[in-house]
Amino acid sequence: MKKILVVDDEENIRLLYKEELEDAGYQVALAGTAEEALEKIRKQIPDVITLDIKMPGMDGIEFMGKLKEENKNIPVILCSAFGQYKQDFRVWASDAYVVKSADLRELKLTIKKILAQGS
Repeated sequence: MKKILVVDDEENIRLLYKEELEDAGYQVALAGTAEEALEKIRKQIPDVITLDIKMPGMDGIEFMGKLKEENKNIPVILCSAFGQYKQDFRVWASDAYVVKSADLRELKLTIKKILAQGS
C-alpha cells in the first residue's frame, strides 16, 4: 500500500485528506508542522508528500528545500489555497501544484499520476 504524508497546519484539511485518501486505498500519515513532518520522514519514508505552503514556523517552501537536501527522491505535491504561488520560481522544485479545494479529485488524480511515474 502506498504511503502519503499530509503536511498542513489546518487540522480540518489534514482530516479531510486522510479520510478521502484512505478511502482511495492509501496509507496516510499526518503532520501539522514542517518540523513534525521531518521527524516522520526520518522514521518512515512516504511514497509522496502533500504539502501546504503557508504554515507557521517553517513554511512549505523552506521545508521542501530541507527535504530535497536530505532525500530528493520523495515526490512533493504543493497544496495551497493561493493560486499565485504557481508563479513563484521556488515552487518549481515540487513535482506538482494543486490549488486547495473541498473537491479532492484533482489532488487524487495528481497523486495517482506521480505514483505511476515512480513505479
